[in-house]
Amino acid sequence: MRIGDVAAQAGVSVRALRYYEEQSLLPARRSPSGQRRYDESAVQRVRIIQQLYAAGLNSRVIAEVLPCVDTGTSTPELRRRLAAERDRIDRQLAELAAARDQLEAVIATAEHPPEGCTRVG
Repeated sequence: MRIGDVAAQAGVSVRALRYYEEQSLLPARRSPSGQRRYDESAVQRVRIIQQLYAAGLNSRVIAEVLPCVDTGTSTPELRRRLAAERDRIDRQLAELAAARDQLEAVIATAEHPPEGCTRVG
């Protein structure tokens, strides 16, 4: 696949794909004319990379994780690090849920103000 095709299917920019290649996250072959060519699996790999970035992992950690995704194997040290990342994400999810609940309470109060308060808007 050409770089533009992968970018379009994965919903990312061509620039992002070049960065992933530079960080050794996404392998590409070169055509005789120097154009990047990707395997069909590149779209799914880009989606995984995007998810890991969205979860707060940096490119160094993602580079360590991807071989595990490819082979299904890992070291005990990497599993410990990944468990720590998972725990961090769980804490963030709990904090986000608490913030959402607080916003829900504010919305409910604004929609149905206590007796004696005036609703604005």
